Amino acid sequence: MADFFKVLSEVSRLQIVCSLKTGAKNVTEIIEETGLGQANVSKHLKMLTQAGVVAREQRGVCVYYRIANPFLFELCDLVCDALTMQVEQQSQQLQQLSQLRQSR
Repeated sequence: MADFFKVLSEVSRLQIVCSLKTGAKNVTEIIEETGLGQANVSKHLKMLTQAGVVAREQRGVCVYYRIANPFLFELCDLVCDALTMQVEQQSQQLQQLSQLRQSR
């Protein structure tokens, strides 16, 4: 489990995963969508494929990459929701502290 989350902990890999949310893409399409360099995209796709996050599919002379298991986006949504709640709670605490400081 730690290795799975480690693979997803890198910003460039998350960008690639997000670009594949709309469907399978080849390396050129991923580069265009993410703005990352070709060598960088290829390196990260290899890691994502080895981790089982992304699957490869040969179509003629092109290789297309897709998300291997769509549950990944449900997981990302859960994490994003939890982080949003955490930030909102921290914001409320900061507002309360600010009000306390102003009332002194």
